[in-house]
Amino acid sequence: MADLNQLELQHLRHLIGAHETAYQKLNTFSSQAVDPQIKQMFSKSAQDALNTKQKLLSFLNN
Repeated sequence: MADLNQLELQHLRHLIGAHETAYQKLNTFSSQAVDPQIKQMFSKSAQDALNTKQKLLSFLNN
């Protein structure tokens, strides 16, 4: 993979932060939900956000 320029690196860091924020919020929503279907939806969305964050972080480790 080609080296990232400064702007690409800045965007990547922003995306990683946004997915971490989404993960935290969705986890909170899931823990507060009463309806099992809503709880499951928030939980799955939180996991998806975490997976995407980890995938984006892998670009920094290469």
